[in-house]
Amino acid sequence: MINVKGIAIRQRSRAPMQSIDQANVTTEAGIDGDFRGKPGKRQVTLLSEEVWQQVCDEMQQAMPWTTRRANILISGYQFSAQDVGKQVKIGQVILQICKQTDPCPRMDEQFSGLTATLTPDWRGGVCCRVIQNGHIMLGDNVTISSDRVK
Repeated sequence: MINVKGIAIRQRSRAPMQSIDQANVTTEAGIDGDFRGKPGKRQVTLLSEEVWQQVCDEMQQAMPWTTRRANILISGYQFSAQDVGKQVKIGQVILQICKQTDPCPRMDEQFSGLTATLTPDWRGGVCCRVIQNGHIMLGDNVTISSDRVK
């Protein structure tokens, strides 16, 4: 079973991530309170808990998932290039996977070598566009559908 393990926002560029228990998600603003939510291919970012743990193990460094600066941490799924265009349903929210989230130099500012460790195999997670508004919360089930958004 795939489910939501974490939700986080930041109010501006370079601001610290704030973990939250629930959020409204809209096509106009992404996750309420997150500065990156403008319409486009990077409204909401998703990260796999299992892949994040692999990264931490490789680096021999326990790091909170928010170090990656993603919006939603999910458990039970690993992203790949074949996921582009798929739908992610969380509660009533529907997201479309648009591309991988490329690790930025900000990662190395936090932990040296993190950018390189996140780069292969879509380890940095995915960027999504909001297709349908709704409310999400910790523990919500996640469905990833091969139905592609047109």
